[in-house]
Amino acid sequence: MSEQTTSRFTRKGLATRARIIDVAARLMFERGIANTSIDEVRRTAGVGGSQISHYFRDKRDLTRHVVAARRNDVRAFHTRPRLGDLDSLDALQAWADACVSDIAAVYRVGGCVYGSLAGELIEADDEIHDELSAGYDQWIELFHAGLTAMRRRGDLRPDADPRHLAVSLVVAHQGGAMITYATSDPEPLRVAVNAAVEYVRSFAAAPAPRRRRSASSPRGSKS
Repeated sequence: MSEQTTSRFTRKGLATRARIIDVAARLMFERGIANTSIDEVRRTAGVGGSQISHYFRDKRDLTRHVVAARRNDVRAFHTRPRLGDLDSLDALQAWADACVSDIAAVYRVGGCVYGSLAGELIEADDEIHDELSAGYDQWIELFHAGLTAMRRRGDLRPDADPRHLAVSLVVAHQGGAMITYATSDPEPLRVAVNAAVEYVRSFAAAPAPRRRRSASSPRGSKS
């Protein structure tokens, strides 16, 4: 929502609305959007029907807010301190390790929290489709910025394409997450994200050669 729209809500009202969105996001992740009704959200959140209609026009409006919330969740995940700015091979490996550590609690339960929404809403109207697309653009840009910094520092070869590598990381994650959820097998996601990081690693700049000490200048000699 815009600042103008949210300004009509009190602080307590904003907290209530956020709780409803959080509940809706969790139910939609666990059951799917189609299998989550407004009444289920209302009961689980412990609010009345008038409160739901006060904050959201309909289920479509609530779903749009869930998409926005999950987009923020993806950003929060990728900007945690342990991942830095995703601008080193160690940071990218930490990202892959963090994804793998969430397999049991997240990916085998409902897949990717953002990708699962995209899968159900891919045929939605243009407005929702554009919002989903914007979320992926934001996700790719997080990696793109880090990879660009790596190439600028000389950590990656000049022929490395940060955009190409950023897309590869996101696509690997999404494909692995989908297959892990479909099969309940942790291996697809684990293999996919680690392979994507190894692909980035293949563009690492070669270490500078060590200078050979002149035989005529033995260690410790002075001119």
